[in-house]
Amino acid sequence: MTGRYVALGSSMAAGPGIRPRADSPTGAGRSAVNYAHLVADRLSYDLADVTFSGATTANLLSERQRGTPPQIEALDGTESLVTVTIGGNDVGYVPLLFAAGLPRWTRSLPLLGRRLGDLLDPTALDRALVAVEESLRNVGREVRQRAPRATVLFVDYLTLLPPAGTPASPLNGLDTALGRRVADTLERLTGDAASDTGCGWVRAAAASREHHAWSSDPWTTKFGLPVPGRVAPLHPNAAGMRAVADLIVARLGES
Repeated sequence: MTGRYVALGSSMAAGPGIRPRADSPTGAGRSAVNYAHLVADRLSYDLADVTFSGATTANLLSERQRGTPPQIEALDGTESLVTVTIGGNDVGYVPLLFAAGLPRWTRSLPLLGRRLGDLLDPTALDRALVAVEESLRNVGREVRQRAPRATVLFVDYLTLLPPAGTPASPLNGLDTALGRRVADTLERLTGDAASDTGCGWVRAAAASREHHAWSSDPWTTKFGLPVPGRVAPLHPNAAGMRAVADLIVARLGES
């Protein structure tokens, strides 16, 4: 396959900390071996990777991020392939897991405790999930309009958390259940958005159930403090990026 490929999304697509680092703006965290680069290399696409760590659906559609234009502006109508991994930052999915992993006593601190409480508030999370449902559909509609000849694939998130009944230390059971509920809902909403807007759906979450961060063969990383030069905690590792690339190549082969 040949043609232009544009990769859109957040850190779950960018691959922060996976070496070697791609040439990209400060803070983008793009890896030269993230799934977009791997797919482009294998299928001879001309890649425009505009994924950016911390991106929301608004950063994809309309809002600048750290001085860079909305990601959607990378589309010019000549694309053969567009992939999209987005939505978790709208909800605060990974931040809630970071909050859950901090020592319990931090929740009693005056300012930090209030922030952690907000991140772990089930009602606030439910409101955010309701909002992101339409945001994901808007992404699908806008990408389809701007890249009418492209194969457009929503790629959902790799599974981070283990199944119910399996510990995810230092996260406690209640927080893990909350995180799992958010992840499951994001997975479903991504699939719904793909179906409703005529896009494809690459089911990375389903393919990685047994490769969660606490498994013996993880495709993602566990909770921890960020360390420069290392793969970001609670994010895909190199094996996970290879697995997602395999899924995308297989999906394109089916097409």
